[in-house]
Amino acid sequence: MNKYSVIVFDWDGTLMDSTHSIVQAIQGACRDLELKVPTAAQAAWVIGLSLEPALRRAVPDLTKSMEPLFLERYRHHYLGKDKELKLFDGIPALLSDLKATGTTLAVATGKSRVGLNRALTATSLHSTFQASRTADETFGKPHPGMLLELMDELMVEPEQVVMIGDTSHDLQMAANAGVHGVGVAYGGAHPADELRVCPNQGVVEHVDELRRWLFERLA
Repeated sequence: MNKYSVIVFDWDGTLMDSTHSIVQAIQGACRDLELKVPTAAQAAWVIGLSLEPALRRAVPDLTKSMEPLFLERYRHHYLGKDKELKLFDGIPALLSDLKATGTTLAVATGKSRVGLNRALTATSLHSTFQASRTADETFGKPHPGMLLELMDELMVEPEQVVMIGDTSHDLQMAANAGVHGVGVAYGGAHPADELRVCPNQGVVEHVDELRRWLFERLA
């Protein structure tokens, strides 16, 4: 059993209960531009991907010239619910307790840097994470770039790191970077069955289960 000294978390659907809001924002932007509206499952599947592949997959009729307006409408719908977004129950205590053990915590997210900074400020978690990478700073998931850069910055080896995420993109990124991955099925973006067919060290259904899994494996 590996003993981990670095835990890297995805943000949306892993720490923050935001999957439903992202789905509604994608669907709302499509309606505003009179584009075919993806189903909730189709919109949720692209969460965590960087912008261009996400849009190509969720909204195939979107043209390049329409992207700026689509993004403006997406932000309108998403930010309209921004104040309603909260961390999953149990996550604040989990992060606090992990940090108290001396474990290094980091974030690898499909959000933009502006979006992540806004979320960190809203949740008062800036000081919780020692490092972070966003999709507009490096390669998007499932490319291993985010994790490779974090490992370089934190000066750790792959066997010391575990990636926690709610999508197959997170788990595949972990595998591509040579680190272990754990899927969380409570986020709602990808179903547990899809997470289980990806390379993984476990798939958990609840935050309490994630807590037990991690604390059994800390360095």
